[in-house]
Amino acid sequence: MKNCIFCQIVRGERKADIVYEDEQALAFKDIHPQARIHLLIIPKKHISSLQEMKKEDEGLIGHLVFVAKKIAEAKGLRGYHLVFNVGSEGGQMVFHIHLHLLSADAKLRL
Repeated sequence: MKNCIFCQIVRGERKADIVYEDEQALAFKDIHPQARIHLLIIPKKHISSLQEMKKEDEGLIGHLVFVAKKIAEAKGLRGYHLVFNVGSEGGQMVFHIHLHLLSADAKLRL
């Protein structure tokens, strides 16, 4: 998507503090952190929301969770939060699937 901020990051058109990248995913620091560690893990493929994902995206979403686990282990996190905000009513502000990885000190409102 041309105007999607996360797609622009994937294409290198917009800067981000990238902490992880592989052929399917990218992880970078959230610009408005809600915890000591607050990263966003995104697929390189544009999918607007979990509500828009297709059956063929199932493995990709699982990959995002596995990437979160790898990053958490590398950062020595023993406990952490993983959060998908789904749809505007669910708090999603950028319409490109993204998984929040937050250290245990996060200020979550559930």
